[in-house]
Amino acid sequence: MTLEDTYTPSARRIERERHKNARTRRATAIAGLSTLVTGLVLFFVITNSPGWPRTRETFFSWHYARVSFPQIIDGLWLNLRLMVVCGVIVLVFGLLIAIARTLRGPVFFPLRLLATAYVDFFRGLPLVICLLAVVFGVPALRLQGVTNNPVMLGGAALVLTYSAYVAEVFRAGIETVHPSQRAAARSLGLTGAQTMRHVVLPQAVRRVVPPLLNDLVSLQKDTGLVSIAGVVDAVYAAQIIASKDFNYTPYVVAGLVFVALTIPMTRFTDWVTARMNRRQSQGGTV
Repeated sequence: MTLEDTYTPSARRIERERHKNARTRRATAIAGLSTLVTGLVLFFVITNSPGWPRTRETFFSWHYARVSFPQIIDGLWLNLRLMVVCGVIVLVFGLLIAIARTLRGPVFFPLRLLATAYVDFFRGLPLVICLLAVVFGVPALRLQGVTNNPVMLGGAALVLTYSAYVAEVFRAGIETVHPSQRAAARSLGLTGAQTMRHVVLPQAVRRVVPPLLNDLVSLQKDTGLVSIAGVVDAVYAAQIIASKDFNYTPYVVAGLVFVALTIPMTRFTDWVTARMNRRQSQGGTV
């Protein structure tokens, strides 16, 4: 018989647990009721507005939703491929840029300067302008051996922009590693590259997982911007259908599809963040 089998909670603890559960049920009931009332108020305000019948016909037509959904799903496959391929490249390229920015010594000054200029430029440049410049500017140069495929060019623009953001995330993680970690590694005989690889990067990457996931969520949404190059993705498929009858329900369907993809990843990001915060508050490894 173990100690747990013989343990009997005290009356005070039972009362405390009962009170805690009662407060939880009360808070849940209030939150549910408040949400229901808010939803009903919004529903009646929107549906009783003067322009609701026309808005419902233009943006929430069940007929156009059924017609557009299969084509939007077909186009979504391109968005998913872009997100996966560009996401992998962005993580690798962003990490290399971050390492270049944190290299020490005067001999690496030109490399640090180039990496800093790259990050500053592409973080300040709007993604839409970067897409237009790459998709339409690169083919105009008529360079030998350079593709004119709008999908690849649009993916390249996404990589250029998001690598700058991810590089700053990685750099922030690298700089949070205490200098004593580097000193201890060098005192054990590790070189600078070995210290970065085996000591600094493992700690830095673990600390920046939540913001990296947030950047991937944004990348997933922004893959829809490649439609400006004429690529038939989910957004452009919706645009084709909407332009035929001037009904904008396909745009709503495309938006809901992206939301349905983004929410699970957002909740996963929140779970990872909460888990890491709990481990940190308990004194575990971050």
